[in-house]
Amino acid sequence: MFYKVLFMDSQHPPLETLQDIKRIMERSSRFISLSGWSGISAGVCALLGAWAGHSRIASYLQTVRGSSYYRGETATVSDSATALMQDLVIIAAITFITAFISAFLFTWARSRKNGTPLWDPIVQRLAWNTILPMVIGGLVLVRAMQWGYFELVAPGCLIFYGLALVNASKYTLGEIRYLGYGQLILGIINLWAIGGGLYFWAAGFGLLHILYGVIMWWKYERRP
Repeated sequence: MFYKVLFMDSQHPPLETLQDIKRIMERSSRFISLSGWSGISAGVCALLGAWAGHSRIASYLQTVRGSSYYRGETATVSDSATALMQDLVIIAAITFITAFISAFLFTWARSRKNGTPLWDPIVQRLAWNTILPMVIGGLVLVRAMQWGYFELVAPGCLIFYGLALVNASKYTLGEIRYLGYGQLILGIINLWAIGGGLYFWAAGFGLLHILYGVIMWWKYERRP
């Protein structure tokens, strides 16, 4: 019986070895250096962008409700609407660039700490599966704006971004799939609550990102 136990122990590697094998397999098939701070920083940038957009819209509404509107001066209102759209596009572009840079820097720092490459075939597949749905979605939303369907921009951003996250989740940590599901749910609800597009946008890109980042930091980066 004693020799049988020794034989069984020799045939079965210890738990630590199995965990090492699992980590090696994950490193070879998934990008595991996503940082929780990346999600937090992107969420903070999104909330600041939403606040700037809300302030600009409030300024526009104040102009529309001014005396010139009631005197029938439609040219002034039209010029203000054009300026509003230009400012919102600029705010969105600045928000996206800032969020991308901050998320990249945190991910780059964690990748160096873990000793994993930041650009290899796995990362290339991750990038392709993330970018493709977002580019297609961007083209659809640009066309929607050309036709005047501006109310579809916010839910469209959430839906296409959610699809991109779900599509890319098989090449990185599985938790990102649930972030994608959250974006999809908010985007679909926003289709039936068009007037609150900016609030849904802030909840999806801001609050959900921060929540996701905190969970990722607590689960993978927090020191015991």
